[in-house]
Amino acid sequence: MVVEEGSFSKAAVRVFRTQPAVSIAIRRLEEEIGAPLFDRSQKTPTLTDAGELVYDYAKRMLTLRDHAQNVVSELRSLERGRVRIGANESTSLYILPHLILQYREQHPNVKLEIYRHVSERLPREVLDRNVDFALLAFEPVDSDLESFPILKDETVLIMSPEHALAKRDSVKIEELGTESFLAHNVKTASRRKVIEAFAQHHTALNITLELATIETIKRFVQLKIGLAFVPRMCVAEELERGTIATVPVQGLSYFRTLWVTHRRQITFSHAAAAFLKVLRQQAKLVLSGLPSQTSAQHK
Repeated sequence: MVVEEGSFSKAAVRVFRTQPAVSIAIRRLEEEIGAPLFDRSQKTPTLTDAGELVYDYAKRMLTLRDHAQNVVSELRSLERGRVRIGANESTSLYILPHLILQYREQHPNVKLEIYRHVSERLPREVLDRNVDFALLAFEPVDSDLESFPILKDETVLIMSPEHALAKRDSVKIEELGTESFLAHNVKTASRRKVIEAFAQHHTALNITLELATIETIKRFVQLKIGLAFVPRMCVAEELERGTIATVPVQGLSYFRTLWVTHRRQITFSHAAAAFLKVLRQQAKLVLSGLPSQTSAQHK
């Protein structure tokens, strides 16, 4: 203000201080810098070389202050921000896109970061603050985490539409003993359920090929390389198009619940709080038994 007003007294009026107070503040700044900032030999205060540098940096600091205030304001209004979500493969591919579309319709400028991990690792990612939320296939048991169900899904038997069993209304487990099966190489609760069911019916489960992704399994099934048990949500589009078929298996019914988890008693950013609201809306539909935008894709 001294520079812009060309006077200590006029600067004092602008900053609501007395003239001596402004002079003292400038003197203390000069002592800290270790060099005079003004040439006081002239009637109008003139900046020294050191003063020119400090004045330039002071303007930058004020600009940064204004920018910081604007950015925080944008965060509050959700004009910017970041949400980090951890999920396994199937959740990343078949649930998150629908949730993200809902969120982006309301907050298109918020950045969403998706990190893919196996379900067993996700609770630690949340506890370590690497992600804000995790979507996983079990409810984690940890007092520092809070969880709620977001989706219920069924494990189904899939095959090529040209397979001999594809036209059947249902099939018995004993009839599957001669079939070749494809399986995900991640050991899941649904896989254990299928193995147990086959064992109870004294029928061999012939897993001839283990694959790394559900997408690969679907492709191999379409090529008639084998049958597979997968979550219904992963094949909803193929079932609708008729490129994959499913037949109910008598004596084998497994529904899994997908959960959202986050740190308990956390103060969410405005962006994360808004995403939590979308998740809660989805969970409310699950609890009420009504179809949701995500579950509708799985029918």
